[in-house]
Amino acid sequence: MNAPPRPGLLSIAVPCFNEQHSIQPFIAAITPVLEALGRRYEIVFVDDGSTDNTLPLLVALASTHAHIKVISLTRNFGKEAALTAALDFVSGAAVIPMDVDLQDPVELIAPMVAKWQAGADVVLAHRQSRPNDAVVKRWAARLFYRLISKLSAIPIPENVGDFRLMDRKVVDCVRQLPEKTRFMKGILAWPGFQTETIEFTRPPRQAGSSKWPLWKLFNYALDGIFSFSTAPLRVWTYIGSALSFFSLGYFLWVVVKTLVLGIDVPGYASTLAVILFFNGIILIGLGILGEYLGRVFIEVKGRPIYLVRSKVGFGNKD
Repeated sequence: MNAPPRPGLLSIAVPCFNEQHSIQPFIAAITPVLEALGRRYEIVFVDDGSTDNTLPLLVALASTHAHIKVISLTRNFGKEAALTAALDFVSGAAVIPMDVDLQDPVELIAPMVAKWQAGADVVLAHRQSRPNDAVVKRWAARLFYRLISKLSAIPIPENVGDFRLMDRKVVDCVRQLPEKTRFMKGILAWPGFQTETIEFTRPPRQAGSSKWPLWKLFNYALDGIFSFSTAPLRVWTYIGSALSFFSLGYFLWVVVKTLVLGIDVPGYASTLAVILFFNGIILIGLGILGEYLGRVFIEVKGRPIYLVRSKVGFGNKD
């Protein structure tokens, strides 16, 4: 039996930070695609405290295009917070978060909507290949997804970014998740629902430059692991148990050796190596505890995820 058609507004959620060179190409590419769908749509841009001309360009577009809306945050809160703001303000029956740099192909919007109309609640855009990414970045991404898939209790799709279609009920579920340290790939995957996938090859960035250097990606990966898994805490139970058994065995071996062969002159180098090794293990364990404790500290303060300075294009809500 075919699913009944799903009417309603289509929302495109677009976080932006210093993307003045990408906005016009993005609008030129996405507008004919959305118009061809023959349904009402809105494009909600969130300016994440840009320091270039991104915000003036967006405001000018919103003043001349009724379907363009702009949220301006008071400062740079980060992409995860900007995307959260976009999801809070979109009105659509279906929502598609996208990057403005056209690495999320606008040509996939129509097949995404078609799968949604056929009954899917979530339509993922899976990066089949990433030929334009550096080798180190591709290797690091593959390692991260393999690691988090083993550690997380929530299945997080490999090589799937924020670019996806979500039904309104899925967006409403995502909006109920209040955590301040936002790992959106996990948060968007958490609700579940009926999911379909579309494959694509990620094109190169059309304008501007990436805001994600390797060190920032590494920190983001740590956020993902610590936000969606307690395995790093649990593993220290096993490490501590293993080291205790090893130490007990070594102690028994030293006692037997001393009783049988007598006492050797103690070795300074071996003693120092053992001390440094176990001190390193202790510091790593304290570091992992500190990561979780830091997240608890951030959560209990209860600060908002973002602050809005102004809104354009929202009618009486401005």
